[in-house]
Amino acid sequence: MTMTQDNLLTEENEGAIAVPDKFRDAETGKISLDRLLQSYQELERKLSSNAASPNSLSAPATPDDYNITLPNPMMEMDAEVNQRLHAKGFTEEQVQEVYNLAAEKLMPVMSAMVQEYEADKEIERLLAEFGGEEKWAEMSRQMLAFGQKNLAPNVLENLATSYDGVMALYKMMKSEEPNMSVRDGTVKAEGTDDLNAMMRDPRYWREKDPVFVSKVTNGFKKIYGSK
Repeated sequence: MTMTQDNLLTEENEGAIAVPDKFRDAETGKISLDRLLQSYQELERKLSSNAASPNSLSAPATPDDYNITLPNPMMEMDAEVNQRLHAKGFTEEQVQEVYNLAAEKLMPVMSAMVQEYEADKEIERLLAEFGGEEKWAEMSRQMLAFGQKNLAPNVLENLATSYDGVMALYKMMKSEEPNMSVRDGTVKAEGTDDLNAMMRDPRYWREKDPVFVSKVTNGFKKIYGSK
């Protein structure tokens, strides 16, 4: 089950992503890759202007000699970047700062772009499922109202962040007999686990363990059917 952090039942999905306005197109509101690259180039120019002076520590003999600690597990050493920085006389400390700034400033934006892309794909599936924007907008409103009335807030929040979760919510609404209690947030269905407790588990909402998420999805299918 593909998981995102955007609430698919709200109209302004992109507004929930904390991306600076300078990285968005003024007319469409979409993240602008050109502006992101321009910001990176400006960052590089600023760092270049502070390249090692004769009185500072010198650059290592070769780019491969940089001993850099990657500040984010999603990052990798970039040989071309290191070569360009080495050509400008960057010290190991300065190159480390480049990677630190990239993790601090650029990684969140790139993560938001991926998140936005995944949310768009989920929305496209829902539009196709419900027959277009107008019908989806009305059904989204109904499901949100139903969920707020019948489900625990954390359960509704988790269901509203994926196509599979929204479809499970839709089946609950159609049945008009939700098995999920607002009072204690538990799922009572013979032969299934406590799905609400599982959804509170970090493996579901934070780590998004595929095996664990699959168990939750299959639990909903047992209750509401897989069709």
